[in-house]
Amino acid sequence: MSANKEAAKQILEAIGGKENIASATHCVTRLRFALHDEGKVDKEKLENIDIVKGSFSTNGQFQVIIGQGLVDKVFKELVVLAGISEASKEETKTAAAKNLNPIQRAIKVLADVFIPILPAIVTAGLLMGINNILTAPGIFGSESVVEMFPQWADFANIIHLIANTAFVFLPALIGWSAVKRFGGNELLGVVLGLMLVHPDLLNAWAYGEALEAGEIPYWNLFGLDIAQVGYQGQVLPILIASFVLAKIEIALKKRIPDGFQLLVVAPIALLVTGFLSFIVIGPITFAIGNGITDLFVGIFDNFAAIGGLLYGAIYAPLVITGMHHTFLAVDLQLIGSTGATFLWPIVALSNIAQGSAALAMYFVLRDDKVKGLSFTSAVSAYLGITEPAMFGVNLRYRFPFICAIIGSALAAVWITLNAVTAPAIGVGGLPAVFSITSGKWMVFSIGMAIAFIVPIVLTFLFAKIRKPKL
Repeated sequence: MSANKEAAKQILEAIGGKENIASATHCVTRLRFALHDEGKVDKEKLENIDIVKGSFSTNGQFQVIIGQGLVDKVFKELVVLAGISEASKEETKTAAAKNLNPIQRAIKVLADVFIPILPAIVTAGLLMGINNILTAPGIFGSESVVEMFPQWADFANIIHLIANTAFVFLPALIGWSAVKRFGGNELLGVVLGLMLVHPDLLNAWAYGEALEAGEIPYWNLFGLDIAQVGYQGQVLPILIASFVLAKIEIALKKRIPDGFQLLVVAPIALLVTGFLSFIVIGPITFAIGNGITDLFVGIFDNFAAIGGLLYGAIYAPLVITGMHHTFLAVDLQLIGSTGATFLWPIVALSNIAQGSAALAMYFVLRDDKVKGLSFTSAVSAYLGITEPAMFGVNLRYRFPFICAIIGSALAAVWITLNAVTAPAIGVGGLPAVFSITSGKWMVFSIGMAIAFIVPIVLTFLFAKIRKPKL
């Protein structure tokens, strides 16, 4: 029996046998299962298998970390041994959703909407970082690069345009992903999102000044005055509007003959949703979104240390539950409403802290397999991917996870007291410094040092003084 086949057999036994599998698929590094009963999983037996680097459960899926390249070979053997067909990721997600409670399902919906657009958002953050290097003073001298070398100004300007596009047309990205998630035509979602930021509308970022000056334009519809205001940078209006659009489209398709659907379904769905967006959905959700923004801004303005301490401490536990995805929407709302977010820099510090705790375990562990995982997962966490470090190492021994939380919380207090923000969401690890608002790089670097050093020291000291079984 080949090594991969033997490993697949051992994994199958550890997760409760083929009769416990409702659906199965895999991603780049992990096997993903929707199980009938996760209580049947023997985690100790599973994680003693040589190729298994860790396991965890999230959003109703039980995931087994194998590693890039090898996971594909093991999965093929698993399909043969279990006598199952390879399911798509969407089918496995659907099967896993049956195991979720209503709150978990709501969180999963947000994750399903925002995760697909993350590449565009993170890319924008990275490009913003490059633009910061070129335009921020005090990096290579008292003046910025473009001030010292004016010939680079247009180059920086184009980079800023490319980077800023994802945020200017954010409702279109969300509309595409949300309508697709809710079962409608995603292209209609794009049109809906673009409609909400149409240049004929008053730009949302100019709303405050126009309101004070009494210059807000209005439509008169059936005696109602409807503000001609766009929703640039807003998250809630397009989320709710996308849900309404998808449900109207689905309802119409059930009632209209196939031969007339092309001429009737999309125009009616988009027209009705458009009117509802400007008359009801937009104004209400705009107020709610601004209320959420004001709440977070108020907390961090008036109680910066407490806000930083709490968010720095709870972010990693939120990752375990999957609830961290809800804060991506808050980050985007903050960026859209205020031009920057003070939450995302804390996320970057949390990732660094988890990586440092895993790195410390490399020096104290005796198990060669987990020792190797500690080092590689630490590097991964420093580059923004914390799952291997958290689930493969830190949560397995518990105390490294707690030490990482302490380091993250202390670092978060430091940067919130110094009002560190980011104009965009970048890579949540060491490269995050380039996505931080110009003028706060040094302060954030000190925060990174705290998040890097404290977990290493605490984890190492705990392991040496308390001498837990390693």
